Amino acid sequence: MKAMILAAGYGERLWPLTADRTKPALPVLGKPLVGYVAEYLAKFGIKDVIVNLHHRPDSVRAALGDGSQFGVKLQYVHEPEILGTSGALDNARELLGSETFVVINGKLITDIDLQAALETHRKQNALATLVLRRNAARERFSVVQTSNGLVTRFAGMPEPVAPAEAPLMFTGIQILEPRLFDYIPRKRFSHSTVDVYPRAIASGEKIAAHIGEGTWYELSTLQRYLDISLALLRSRGKDLYAGHTVFIDPQADVRESILWNNVVVEKGARLRRAILGDGVCVRAGEEIENAAVVRARVVARITPPAKAPSGVIEGDNFVVPLSR
Repeated sequence: MKAMILAAGYGERLWPLTADRTKPALPVLGKPLVGYVAEYLAKFGIKDVIVNLHHRPDSVRAALGDGSQFGVKLQYVHEPEILGTSGALDNARELLGSETFVVINGKLITDIDLQAALETHRKQNALATLVLRRNAARERFSVVQTSNGLVTRFAGMPEPVAPAEAPLMFTGIQILEPRLFDYIPRKRFSHSTVDVYPRAIASGEKIAAHIGEGTWYELSTLQRYLDISLALLRSRGKDLYAGHTVFIDPQADVRESILWNNVVVEKGARLRRAILGDGVCVRAGEEIENAAVVRARVVARITPPAKAPSGVIEGDNFVVPLSR
């Protein structure tokens, strides 16, 4: 069985961390985010993996290489123009072949049982199976409506007033039959949940719903990146991650923070809930709390993307406060 990792997105809400790399190439506790996805597929015996590229494609190639360190064999397919979640499949249809395949978002860390989802797919004899989960916190993920084990509709965001049961949301993991290509527009931008699945459902096709259990993290904003990184650290009994060649002065106070490579924290500096990108230097006595920081030169002469959070230049650094 083959799989495709969707890794072409810009990661606008993760800017400025994505100023010099794409979202799936972001390091999460020293491992590229997309590496977690590759290892997840390998765990379930899926070794042949296709990765689509668009923004900063070399950053994903550098992060994954040929895939061998993550237990997979990779093929890359480039999108000169972004094609969307189903347009990406159309662009790779020749590589995906004529058998059942898996598609997964490149920004996930999860241990949801993929084998159980495959069993649901086969039992339902479905055109596609979407792995769903309960959105107990009612975060801003579109509601997926189901009936008798099948997806019936993709609705809006969950209501803030809680109904009796938490709504279902799509995890970004799906199992597909190649016949789905009959519903994907050729050679243009399209989204699965907007342009493809509604059309297939209207034609009487079975889109199965598998409700997964287990850990599922989606890293799409700076706040989520920090919160999830700290949650992973806490599971290891730690509250600080420091990458390669990091110097923290013994008289600096650094807690609940993520430090990438080649970071320097000088005497008397104080960090709380901070993300420091490669090469950042926090000067003596400086305080950074609840913020993402990169070197100012990383974002120099770059127009921030439309959804980028606002930041300010402070000395040699560019600092983005995180919303709470």
